[in-house]
Amino acid sequence: MIVVVVSLLLNWLQSDSSGTLTVEIKGIKNVKGDIRVALYDLKENFLTDQLYKGKVEKVSGESARVQFTSLPFGSYAISVFHDENENGKLDTGLFGIPKEPYGFGNDSMGVLGPPDFEEASVTFQAKTATHSISLR
Repeated sequence: MIVVVVSLLLNWLQSDSSGTLTVEIKGIKNVKGDIRVALYDLKENFLTDQLYKGKVEKVSGESARVQFTSLPFGSYAISVFHDENENGKLDTGLFGIPKEPYGFGNDSMGVLGPPDFEEASVTFQAKTATHSISLR
């Protein structure tokens, strides 16, 4: 009996500390390729291959919605890019300037490069939340 009560309590506590974060991507100009969304939970991993969670969705219109379910509450930096040629990477040109559309949490932008972790971070603390990002 005690085991059942403890198990129910643990399940209730765990379900109470996670939810669904929807990232809405706006400004898709070419209806082809993939949208790639990455969540980072640690500053030192931001914009590296060490992302916390990532999703890839086929582009089917001028906007896209990507959902992260059972996501623990917390702060996450978000990066997005439109992989138009589906090669799995953000193509860049001279001086590392992106050739494909991209965006970050809070629509943040860095001065001479990407924003820092804090600028691109959103706080997620609700059962359901939506965060919009406009591609550049």
